[in-house]
Amino acid sequence: MIKKDVFDKQQFKKDVTRRVRNLYRRDLEEATPQMIYYAVAYAVKDFIIDQWIETHKVYKEKKAKCVYYMSMEFLMGRALGNNMINLTFYDEIKEALDEMGFDMNLIEDQEPDAALGNGGLGRLAACFLDSLATLGYPAYGCGIRYHYGMFKQVIENGYQVERPDDWLKNGNPFEIRRDEYSQVVKFGGYVDVEKGEDGKEHFVQKNYQSVRAIPYDMPVIGYGNHVVNTLRIWDAEAIQTFKLDDFDKGEYQKAVSEENLARNITEVLYPNDNHYAGKELRLKQQYFFISASVQRAIVKFKETESDIHKLPEKVCFQMNDTHPTVAVAELMRILIDEEGLEWNEAWAITCKTCAYTNHTIMSEALEKWPLELFSRLLPRIYQIVEEINRRFVVEIQNKYPNDPAKVASMAIIYDGQVRMAHLAIAGSFSVNGVARLHTEILKERELKDFYEMMPEKFNNKTNGITQRRFLLHGNPLLADWVTNKIGSEWITDLSHMKNLEVYVDDEKCQQEFMNIKYQNKVRLAKYIKEHNGIDVDPRSVFDVQVKRLHEYKRQLMNILHVMHLYNEIKEHPDMDIVPTTFIFGAKAAAGYYTAKLTIKLINSVADRINNDTAIDGKLKVVFIEDYRVSNAEIIFAAADVSEQISTASREASGTGNMKFMLNGALTLGTMDGANVEIVEEVGEENAFIFGMSAEEVMAHEKNGDYNPKDIYNENMAVRKVMTQLVNGYYSPDNPELFRGLYDSLMDRDQYFILKDFDSYCEAHKKIDEAYRDSKGWARSAMLNVARCGKFSSDRTIEQYANEIWKLEKVSVVK
Repeated sequence: MIKKDVFDKQQFKKDVTRRVRNLYRRDLEEATPQMIYYAVAYAVKDFIIDQWIETHKVYKEKKAKCVYYMSMEFLMGRALGNNMINLTFYDEIKEALDEMGFDMNLIEDQEPDAALGNGGLGRLAACFLDSLATLGYPAYGCGIRYHYGMFKQVIENGYQVERPDDWLKNGNPFEIRRDEYSQVVKFGGYVDVEKGEDGKEHFVQKNYQSVRAIPYDMPVIGYGNHVVNTLRIWDAEAIQTFKLDDFDKGEYQKAVSEENLARNITEVLYPNDNHYAGKELRLKQQYFFISASVQRAIVKFKETESDIHKLPEKVCFQMNDTHPTVAVAELMRILIDEEGLEWNEAWAITCKTCAYTNHTIMSEALEKWPLELFSRLLPRIYQIVEEINRRFVVEIQNKYPNDPAKVASMAIIYDGQVRMAHLAIAGSFSVNGVARLHTEILKERELKDFYEMMPEKFNNKTNGITQRRFLLHGNPLLADWVTNKIGSEWITDLSHMKNLEVYVDDEKCQQEFMNIKYQNKVRLAKYIKEHNGIDVDPRSVFDVQVKRLHEYKRQLMNILHVMHLYNEIKEHPDMDIVPTTFIFGAKAAAGYYTAKLTIKLINSVADRINNDTAIDGKLKVVFIEDYRVSNAEIIFAAADVSEQISTASREASGTGNMKFMLNGALTLGTMDGANVEIVEEVGEENAFIFGMSAEEVMAHEKNGDYNPKDIYNENMAVRKVMTQLVNGYYSPDNPELFRGLYDSLMDRDQYFILKDFDSYCEAHKKIDEAYRDSKGWARSAMLNVARCGKFSSDRTIEQYANEIWKLEKVSVVK
């Protein structure tokens, strides 16, 4: 049981009042909600700072091994509420603000979501940091301090429009700038070999451009344990911001070239790489934060250790997907060029320090860099990668003599490209997938040759989510109900949820549970009314698909089914159907034409259906603009049905499926990613499974025997919705608007949307039938909550810490 610290309510009120006066020269009565937010945030930060300092003192005293979790994304969400919860002061602060006349919800709404991530990759990283701190494991998250995130999504005339997400406009009260830890990162130029005083050859990068990497630290608070870890995000600044001599010569661009380089690196997450300049900027971003993080980690290691050979005993670099994998070569550069080690000893240290998480089954998503770009931008790193590759190819040839196909499949440099996943596998001691099915597919298909050669490296760590963010904070009504039933241990040990099973057949408990769901649906309906202007019925089924928009996630199949359902209602006006609200939320990458066109289709269908009074509210369609962590919490709590409908074999894991399950939604999904394990836990009778299996999908791909035209010709319902894509039914002003979607399905249907369509429709009919049985639905929903224990990121992190990182828990006593 967590022992709570003492909270001095009166002192807190004084602190907030004082900060409003000092920051804004206002009395409380004159302060805006935003001013109150900043005053509260700085007051909360005061609680954090002492614990933060003490945590790192203890880590240093104990010389604790630390994991550096390296990720291009950290989708943290708002910090204030989460920090208050993990300090265990949320209710007390809320009460204090109530007494001062301020609404806690309104105060929290003043905080912009930190625009440091986009999708599941970044949210997973955020959940992992929360769990690392809560479990007491020493860790740094390492990333980039993006000024404008990926983008703020605005829907105009049904189209996605990208706007800068200026989340730092008013400052971030929880971050601390650490100039004393800045590092220099070099790009371009060439490498010279010089003889040093020791007679050895030294590699020296010359004629390079450089930027200064400045770390900003954000606290990551463990729940009720006084542990505060750090998310370190790097910003870029010019070393010399303005060169007056160049300016005086009339070379104006050159005068500010370093400043422009620095500014571009940290402006946006995932710049559009449909062109060469975008690719170059992405590679610069990746090397920038990795070089800064690794350099600083080595300096910190040497503060307490004198022997660099002990690095693997004290440091682990966990590379979250392929973006950070240049860490392998950067560590080698530092060990050889700066620490003076020979190649073999440097490689031995590197291979015991680096670990790699693979997040994608699709080979096209495994990063590859053009040789010309990589070698020009990172000349010394390229030399090192070239030597790693040469030695690795020799290993392959020794293991598989006279087999050039193995070299072609596994080489790091091949066919004019640097293959980053291959570099990661060669240079890591651990390679893990993120769901059991995903890991098996990696071993049997995508990375089969690597698994055959080095099976000891491969392991699975099924993803998880933090219940503190997605239940305790996101769904306080359900969180309180659970605590009243089984106690509060679930907050730090989600396996306790199994104790709810004794209540699933209790009619009173079922009614309480479904009433909470209804209240959460009312809350979401209010949000939809305020942001979309659409009235939705909280008594309807809330069928939800919210996630990054990609063709394999099949939002297109979802909206095609909605079109089909609408056709059915129009043809049979008396059709008996449970009213359903289909809710979408998704961002599409700025350069992803098909994904953006899918958003336009969803909104066009919504416009037609929502304005058709003849269907008597049986269907509503809502696209929630700018899907992000803060509105996700509201959405998960309100959902009845969780759409997890990716093409089987394509989704590595998924974590949205777990957040829905935690909040009592039933899964409608394929047997893909972590859906497989969710169904194992909850039972197939408490989910709605459809579609081809991963094996069937892969067999069709291997045999090339699927023709979508066959389904089009044989299935009248499919033919009708397909025709509506190109006859102007949903785009009367431009009948050809959705031709691209039509052609993608008719020509190839790469993700088997038409193949799975009938099965998907049948699953929806089963949902309609099941929802009519209110007791049966309540029982299934409650069982989803009761059986979600496996899917906590606490469990995942325990496995990483014990099986990969070999970390020890550290206790911080106040």
